[in-house]
Amino acid sequence: MKNGDHATIDVSESSAVAKGKAPLIATPREQKNGFKKGLGIFDFLLRLGAIIAALAAAATMGTSDETLPFFTQFFQFEASYDDLPTFMFFVIAMALIGGYLVLSLPFSIVTIVRPHAVAPRLLLFILDIVALTLTTAAGAAAAAIVYLAHNGNPNTNWLAICQQFGDFCQEVSGAVVASFVTVVVLMLLILLSGFALKKH
Repeated sequence: MKNGDHATIDVSESSAVAKGKAPLIATPREQKNGFKKGLGIFDFLLRLGAIIAALAAAATMGTSDETLPFFTQFFQFEASYDDLPTFMFFVIAMALIGGYLVLSLPFSIVTIVRPHAVAPRLLLFILDIVALTLTTAAGAAAAAIVYLAHNGNPNTNWLAICQQFGDFCQEVSGAVVASFVTVVVLMLLILLSGFALKKH
């Protein structure tokens, strides 16, 4: 070999480099997709919890009924949710919220399958706010009646009935607690959707 000659070495590219693959390092887009998919899964699980709470509240209130073991010739002492329009509104509202949350599950699944889809998240964000408003109104109205049932109001001569109708008051109180659990979960869903939309 002469001094002026240069030796050349051919280095063949690996198949991974030739195909443009980087198997060991995730791209920022892939990391973002994984994060948004995790938000979608958390959203789906929260909706399942809200469905259970809302339907439990509606079912508990809708089956609340107690009849005292004594009665007179003209009166039978009974307490039922349909004696009060507020409790009837509560049952209808919580049943509607439960139905809405069930119907929202497919849209939540779409946010898992397509993490960058904005339209389903925005739709759920708006409808969740409406659902939160209705749930809060129903729960607050029922809570006011439950408070009067437990404590009465001496200024207006409204007597507390929970000493006589203990089982009835226990059931309606549980329904109100379940409705406020639904309120908390809906608030978390709204915050989650807002955070996901901000990341877009």
